[in-house]
Amino acid sequence: MPEGDTIWLTARRLHTALAGKPLTRSDLRVPRFATADLTGRTLLDVTPRGKHLLTRIEGGLTLHSHLRMDGAWQLYAPGERWRGGPSHQIRAVLATADHTAVGYRLPVLELIRTCDEPSVVGHLGPDLLGPDWDFEEAVRRVRSDPDRPLGEALLDQRNLAGIGNVFKCELAFLARVTPWLPVGELSPGVPERLVATAHRLLEANKERFDRRTVAGDRPDRKLYVYGRRNQPCYRCGTPIRWNDQHERVSYWCPGCQSGPGPGEPPVPPGVRGLTGPRP
Repeated sequence: MPEGDTIWLTARRLHTALAGKPLTRSDLRVPRFATADLTGRTLLDVTPRGKHLLTRIEGGLTLHSHLRMDGAWQLYAPGERWRGGPSHQIRAVLATADHTAVGYRLPVLELIRTCDEPSVVGHLGPDLLGPDWDFEEAVRRVRSDPDRPLGEALLDQRNLAGIGNVFKCELAFLARVTPWLPVGELSPGVPERLVATAHRLLEANKERFDRRTVAGDRPDRKLYVYGRRNQPCYRCGTPIRWNDQHERVSYWCPGCQSGPGPGEPPVPPGVRGLTGPRP
């Protein structure tokens, strides 16, 4: 699933190509909005909100989309062949004189009034890459359920908007705790450092699709644990482990990360997680 940094960059590319120009073609291929014709209206802006995209159009309308697991927006020049998938996977086409945006496999696509945007994104917590970013509020929300496993708390978009499974695994590694450790068992100050690190990592990655959490520029070392099943940890050499967590794959290093594994009871209260370097 694309995460907040990918959505931010997608929004910027769409905004740069389409904003301020009248639509020469609009085609929404979902039954509820198939008869909607936006042709002639000016596309005003494309705004990311967590993992949601809000495409605002003249006349008080917003096209709301969410990519979920495998959706994508692709941009094409006039006459360029569309390569995002077969035609039956196309859910939306928005074109100006200079560019065509094609939405493939979009599981969420709806045309709403711009004034009704809170109905689709109002539940989200502080946006890690948004103008409303609120560090203190994000920390408060993450800490609000002490018994909740850290991985679940990080993925909950009502706590902070933009973290997906990749950053969940990487943040737990940087904090040196497993994704199953209850939030209340984190050492004092760790929730604050986790939230600050999440903000820093998404900011660092928002202008590139080639995501990196490992410092430096080695092409063979981009992520610490995600996608590295059975490969040696860069810190301690222990093979990276892998397991499902509520239908999301979790990767972790049993040598570097303290806390319970999947299906194990929480660690005793005296074992409080972080003893290593600050993330």
